[in-house]
Amino acid sequence: MDHLELTLGALLVILVSALWGALVNLLWKPYAMARRFKEQGLRGPEPKFWSGSIEEIKRLKKDARGTEMDVSSHDIVPRVLPHYAKWMSLYGETFFYRFGAQTRLCITDAEHAKQVLSNKFGFYTKTNPSPYFLALLGRRGLIVTVGSEWARHRRVVSPAFTMDKLKVMTKKMADCTMSMLDSWHGQIVQEEGQHSAVEVSSQFQELTADVISHSAFGSSFKEGKEVFLAQKELQCSP
Repeated sequence: MDHLELTLGALLVILVSALWGALVNLLWKPYAMARRFKEQGLRGPEPKFWSGSIEEIKRLKKDARGTEMDVSSHDIVPRVLPHYAKWMSLYGETFFYRFGAQTRLCITDAEHAKQVLSNKFGFYTKTNPSPYFLALLGRRGLIVTVGSEWARHRRVVSPAFTMDKLKVMTKKMADCTMSMLDSWHGQIVQEEGQHSAVEVSSQFQELTADVISHSAFGSSFKEGKEVFLAQKELQCSP
């Protein structure tokens, strides 16, 4: 009987601890963060208890996929991130919302973003990357490292991004983009003015790879295609 009572007591402690942790994460932390944000004059959509604003995000994205974009407009936010477009119009360019139990702050001011990206005091931590992300970029790359390791990597790569070198990259980016547009035009001519479908997603992936190839390796995407195919296989591998 004593062993049974000890076992039940241990299970009760574990259950109470789990319930307390759930209450803290689902109730207290979101409430406390929302209260602090509101004290600073920030607003956001009213969340649901379990899912936060996830259901509204899904609904807005589904509605956005059913609309056609103006081909002369470069404003892609209402189509790609319709919830951001709606909430910015309602709550201002800086707002907060709940994604499940996680409270997120959206900033659009360049100076605020600079503070986050250049902060050296550890106030803004990086989220734990997925195994697929780590397999693609490595466990000690600039994007995933923090602290002194990040600073060391940053010192190594900084010389590659001087203004003069970025100007050279900009010209190569423009040349690669014009090459892609010329191929689209050639496809339309070949179709003799008829409607011609272009798979923009795959074309933009190739454009990105082409820019990286020219800027980093001095060759085109077609010449170094095997490297990018290997990267994609690595990214998709379990």
